[in-house]
Amino acid sequence: MHFSDTSAPLSETLSRAIDGIHGETVTLRNLMTAIGEQGLLVLCAIATLPFLIPVSIPGVSTVFGAAIVLLAVAITMNRLPWLPQRILDRPLETAKLLPALRKGVNFVSRLDAWVLPRMPMLSAGAFARFNGLVLIFAGLLLMAPFGLIPFSNTAPAVAILFLTMGMLQRDGLFILLGYLATILTVIYFSTLLYAAWRAGGALLS
Repeated sequence: MHFSDTSAPLSETLSRAIDGIHGETVTLRNLMTAIGEQGLLVLCAIATLPFLIPVSIPGVSTVFGAAIVLLAVAITMNRLPWLPQRILDRPLETAKLLPALRKGVNFVSRLDAWVLPRMPMLSAGAFARFNGLVLIFAGLLLMAPFGLIPFSNTAPAVAILFLTMGMLQRDGLFILLGYLATILTVIYFSTLLYAAWRAGGALLS
């Protein structure tokens, strides 16, 4: 399976997919149909959009985070993805999801002007598989049960978005930004866990 890059701005591709969403609910299967042959990386990018604003939509991080992990596994192994039916067909409220998706596209459109092919070695060869592994890890971070804490979904979503944009446009700088955002997310989550541990210890004492 070949994961090709695209010369079209990512925000345009995402906008076309979102404009095809209709009805009171939408499923991941609907989104995959709307994307068509654009590729797994574009679907990963779409899955980050609801989290680019520091407001959590209940249930979305589980569905989209799991989808990103499974898609990233497919990208890493260079094969078609397998997604369970309960993830593909879980209905999500369009009224809540679409505004978040559109705000996410606005954020991506601001980044599009900065993305260009550079440092191609970071998107090919052994790095291509490593990038897939980082995507898997970032997807797991997105699924972490910190949804009510500000930026706990946004931080890993930004990491995933940077990685997917870099991989799609062969931009090594954005791939490096994805690595950095992933590291910062780990530091943020570690700080949260340490604070919770200290608070728990203080309560017990």
